Amino acid sequence: MKQLTYQTHGTCSQEIIIELDDNNIIQHVEFIGGCAGNTQGLSKLLVGMKAEDAVQRLSGITCGWKPTSCPDQLAKALKTVL
Repeated sequence: MKQLTYQTHGTCSQEIIIELDDNNIIQHVEFIGGCAGNTQGLSKLLVGMKAEDAVQRLSGITCGWKPTSCPDQLAKALKTVL
């Protein structure tokens, strides 16, 4: 099991806690801060997904006028683990 705490940049959330199993399958995602409903929903949808697939789907998503988003920051965090 791999666990990572990632400090976000440019988003309302401050950090993301991620747990992956030995096959890089997402087991748990928790956002600290951010839009609670959106981050909780995203976290639930990702459990059981391959980290590589999540990176592909979430990279580059922006939030309003910001050049990044909570999903994009999660993709960046997952890249550091992979």
